[in-house]
Amino acid sequence: MLDDAHMTTNRSQQLLALAGFLALTLAVELVAGLATSLSVKTWYPALFKPAWTPPGWVFGPVWAILYMLMAVAAWLVWRHRDARDVRPALRYFYIQLAFNFTWSIVFFGLRQPAAGLINILLLLIFILLTTAAFARVERRAAALMIPYGLWVAY
Repeated sequence: MLDDAHMTTNRSQQLLALAGFLALTLAVELVAGLATSLSVKTWYPALFKPAWTPPGWVFGPVWAILYMLMAVAAWLVWRHRDARDVRPALRYFYIQLAFNFTWSIVFFGLRQPAAGLINILLLLIFILLTTAAFARVERRAAALMIPYGLWVAY
């Protein structure tokens, strides 16, 4: 729950911050989508994939939802910005977002599966660190990160 000092933050600041987190995560999604788009029709179909790989049309909607959940989670943590654990939590968030950003570029754009594997393992580590740090600040934010972590681990 937010204390009285946080409640005094006006609604427009809250909405502006939420819009900022949404814009940031959606910008990452846009660039990732551009990096992915060229390879997803040519190179990716030729790769060996497990039988449980979802059809291609699933990825876009799932990622759109996950980026929105990430943005809301970060915003929920940001709302506690005067709390001691917020800065490290948001630092982890930005680091994992950077690994998320580079994964599509490395795997799809550069077509480097081995480097993509290293990148995604680092991404998973930072998703876990972010989720744990978010839990210390705002449990709902940590819960919103769980689907993302599960999807990336999948």
